[in-house]
Amino acid sequence: MFKRWLLALLARVGLIVLGLCCCLFLFYLLACKPTSRSSQQSLLWSGGATSKEGYMALLQEREDSHRHYINSLTKQIAQLKEALQERTQQLQESLDKAKTKGILPQGLESLHKTPTQSDLREFFRSQLNQAEVNSGVKLPSEYAVIPFDTFTLHRVYQLETGLTRHPEERPVRRDRRDELIGTVETALHVLNGPQQHTDNTRRKHTYSPSDFIEGLTRTERDRGTVYELMFKGDGPQDFTRLMLFRPFGPVAKVKSETLDMRSILINIIVPLSKRSDAFRQFINNFREVCIQQDGRVHLTVVYFGRDQIDQVKAMLDQTTRETRFRSFTLIQLNEEFSRGRGLEVGARAWRRSQNVLLFFCDVDIHFTADFLTSCRLNAEPGKKVYYPVLFSQYNPSIIYRNHTVLPSVQKQLVMRKETGFWRDFGFGMTCQYRSDFLNIGGFDRNIKGWGLEDVHLYRKYLHSKLMVIRSPSRGLFHLWHEKNCADELPPDKYKMCMQTKAMSEASHSQLGELFFRREIELHLNAQKQKNRGT
Repeated sequence: MFKRWLLALLARVGLIVLGLCCCLFLFYLLACKPTSRSSQQSLLWSGGATSKEGYMALLQEREDSHRHYINSLTKQIAQLKEALQERTQQLQESLDKAKTKGILPQGLESLHKTPTQSDLREFFRSQLNQAEVNSGVKLPSEYAVIPFDTFTLHRVYQLETGLTRHPEERPVRRDRRDELIGTVETALHVLNGPQQHTDNTRRKHTYSPSDFIEGLTRTERDRGTVYELMFKGDGPQDFTRLMLFRPFGPVAKVKSETLDMRSILINIIVPLSKRSDAFRQFINNFREVCIQQDGRVHLTVVYFGRDQIDQVKAMLDQTTRETRFRSFTLIQLNEEFSRGRGLEVGARAWRRSQNVLLFFCDVDIHFTADFLTSCRLNAEPGKKVYYPVLFSQYNPSIIYRNHTVLPSVQKQLVMRKETGFWRDFGFGMTCQYRSDFLNIGGFDRNIKGWGLEDVHLYRKYLHSKLMVIRSPSRGLFHLWHEKNCADELPPDKYKMCMQTKAMSEASHSQLGELFFRREIELHLNAQKQKNRGT
C-alpha cells in the first residue's frame, strides 16, 4: 500500500513539473513571436513619422516588452525552483520515515543513500559556521588578523597591493573583477527577488547598481570568502546590509537586514596639548563635515596643560556663535600629555543614558561624511569594533617640490603611491561603543607619552570574541606634520617614533631621489654639456 502511494506521489510530482515546463515554453513562444511586416510598417508610418525617432521609439517599445517578459519568466522560474525544492523535501522526509519503519520499497534505497542537495547545503552551512562571519574568534596576535578589502563599483581599496603598489585601483586581474561584479549582481538578484518578501524587511523600491555604496570582502583560505555589501535604503539615513558567503562554491545568502542610522550619535574624542594651529584646521573640517553635513555628533576635547587653551576655547566659542552648534565638551587636565589617558577620560566623561558610539581621533586627522557612515555601519555593541586603516599623507614639501605654490589641503587628499600610503601599522583611529570599551578594560593607564597604548587596546579586542573589522577607509586621512621624537622616550618607543617619521616623509623612490640628488644633478649637467658640444 505504501509503495503504491509513494509511486503515485512521484508520478504526480513529475506531471506537475512537466506541465509547468510546457507552460513556460508556450509563454516563451508567444513572447518571441516576430511581428508581421505590415504591423511594423503601420507603426513606422503612423502619423507619417519615418525619421530616426520613429525607429528609436519602436526599438524602445520592443525592449520594454522583452524586459517585461524576461522579468516575468525569471519570477516564474524562481517559483518553480521553490516548488520543486519543497516537493523534494517532502519526498525525502517520506523516504526517511519509510526507512525508519523498515518499509522502504525495493528499488528506492538508492534514492535515500545518494547525497542530496540538502547534504550539500549542510556542508556549506558547516563551512559558514566555522568561518569568522557571524561572530569573532579568539586570535593570538595582530599578525593573525585577516584584513578586509573595501570596494565600490569601480575601485578596490586594498592592503595587499601586489606589484602595482597602488592603494586604490580598478581591479586589474580579470578573475578579481568578475568576482566583485558577480557578487554585486548576486546581491541585487537577492534583494529584488521574490524570496526577499519572506524576510522581516519589506522592499519599497527596486535596487539598482547605483544604490550600492561600498562592500567589504576577505577570504579565509580554508573556509571561503565573505562579502558584506551596503546599499542605500528608502531614506537618506536608511541602509540595507547584505552578507554573502562563498564557501569555495556558489554564493550563499547569510542574512539581509535594514539598518536605521538616524539615532546613532558619534562622540568624537580628541586628546590635545598645544598645537592650536592643527586644531584650527581640525575644527574647520569638523564644521564642514559634522555640523553642515552630518549633524549627529558630539565633540569631546581633552586638553593637557594650560598653554594655548584660551585659543582652543576661543575657536569653540566662535564655532558656537557662527553655527549655533553647542554639542561640545572641553576637559582640562593639569598633567603630562598621554594619549591613552586623554581618550580614557573622554570616554568615561559621557553622562547621557544611551550607549554612545565613540570615535577615537587625533587632531591631525581629516575625515569625510562617508567615513562617519562607515563608522556607524561597522561597529555594533557587543559584536563588532571598527579599526579602519587610514591613508597617511607624505610630506607635501617633498611631493610638490616642483610646484611654485602648494595645493590646498583638499586637493592634496589624493590616494596614489606618490602621495601617501596605507598606515596598516597604526591602530589609533577606531570606532567602538562605550560599553565595549569599558567591558574590555579600556587603555593601559601605565603608558605615558607617545605610542603603544592603541596596540594594547587592539590586542585586547583580538583576544576577545568580538569581531574586529579591519579595512582601508577611503574617507580617513592622516595629514602630514613635523614629528619630534622626544629624548626622554625609552629606546623601544624612540625607535618606533623614528621609524614612523621616516615612513611618513616620502615614498621609497622620492627619498632615493633626495639621497642621490647630487649624482642626478651631475648627470644632468653632463648631458647638457654633451648636447652643447654636439
